Amino acid sequence: MSVQPIRLFGDPVLTSKAEPVVDFDAELRRLVADLTDTMQAAPGSGLAAPQIGVGLRVFTWHIEGELGHLINPVLTLSEDDQFGPEGCLSIPGLNFDCRRAESVIAKGFNMYGDPVVIEGSDLLARCIQHETDHLDGILFIDRLDTETRKQAMKAIREADWSGLGGPPQVKLSPHPTNGFGL
Repeated sequence: MSVQPIRLFGDPVLTSKAEPVVDFDAELRRLVADLTDTMQAAPGSGLAAPQIGVGLRVFTWHIEGELGHLINPVLTLSEDDQFGPEGCLSIPGLNFDCRRAESVIAKGFNMYGDPVVIEGSDLLARCIQHETDHLDGILFIDRLDTETRKQAMKAIREADWSGLGGPPQVKLSPHPTNGFGL
């Protein structure tokens, strides 16, 4: 078990669809432990495997004292919705209001391959939807309305951790001709 580096916005793994888990073995249990340790150290409310560079359909959560994980989730969403602040460990320090289903029924498996059903509303429902989106290569900013998404992208470009903003870097050729042909 160890804390892993969290991938930040712009990393291609965050926009790639994760593969279903097929082997419920010691390696998977180690992944769940790493996700849990990393999420708690951050600290965060949830963390999906792609956020630590692993393309598998696994996530953990820690909401209102409840610590859990879900593998290969399939969600049933309520028709009622909620609108409120959401953030992401892969987009650190930024929060924006996002619309989500008010409640969710999530079916999947635990780390031993046993089927589980998680029912949640409010913050737990928001977290389960957010983390499942990560498994589908979707970030919460993709769900924002147009104006809020523009504000989010501006804030991301201006963030200290972002590589998207600032002046372009000029690189000099290491070759004696400085990149020009003779």
